[in-house]
Amino acid sequence: MAQDVLCEVNNCVHWAHGNQCEADKIYVISHKGKQADRQEETDCKTFEPS
Repeated sequence: MAQDVLCEVNNCVHWAHGNQCEADKIYVISHKGKQADRQEETDCKTFEPS
């Protein structure tokens, strides 16, 4: 698994200095079912506003 997860959304409760994500898990979904062809077809469901 990835050791460093970066995030630039600094109004998320999991955001930490240096654009580090401190969430225990990251949950990413696709708008097209189980597969996505482009980045724009996905979202991070882990986001929680601070």
